[in-house]
Amino acid sequence: MKSLLLAAALTTAAGVAAAADKYVLDASHSQVIFDYNHLGFSTTYGMFSGFEGEIMFDADNASNSSVNVAMPVMSMFTGWEKREGHFMSGDFFGASEGDMITFNSTAIEVTGENTALITGDLTMNDVTKSVVLDAVLNKTGTHPMANKDWAGFDATVTLTRSDFGLGAFAPAVSDDVNVRISIEAMKAG
Repeated sequence: MKSLLLAAALTTAAGVAAAADKYVLDASHSQVIFDYNHLGFSTTYGMFSGFEGEIMFDADNASNSSVNVAMPVMSMFTGWEKREGHFMSGDFFGASEGDMITFNSTAIEVTGENTALITGDLTMNDVTKSVVLDAVLNKTGTHPMANKDWAGFDATVTLTRSDFGLGAFAPAVSDDVNVRISIEAMKAG
């Protein structure tokens, strides 16, 4: 059941059947953490939050499931205001209020009871590229405080900044960025 939920929750299909259950992301417990190498001296970390999105889960047919997620570019937090300002400048995102990073799944390969490789379209900085997330289903069940069906997932991927027009200062600042994703989603209704 866990691998079916993972497959269903992180797969996109042309049409979603009426049997699919809608799960909405819990923005207060969903984050994207990233890190990169700075001049060989350190690993620098940052985070995005403020997710919006939904997972349509069809327990009977994983191919009828989908996920669509978006987060504001300007939700980035690095712990240093000047760095955040630089990332939002024309050297990197050239971001303004309302700019979003989106992920829409396109395929899945279940690799174990609770694991899968998730392929999807990542759009960032007005560039869309196919990426593969290495995903793990952490847990499904009734949330003890919300008293609703809940699901939690983690995923990792390494992105190349320059693929998205964000390659300033590479290779001094690593072009590869390690990304860790953790999301919780609650059944709607």
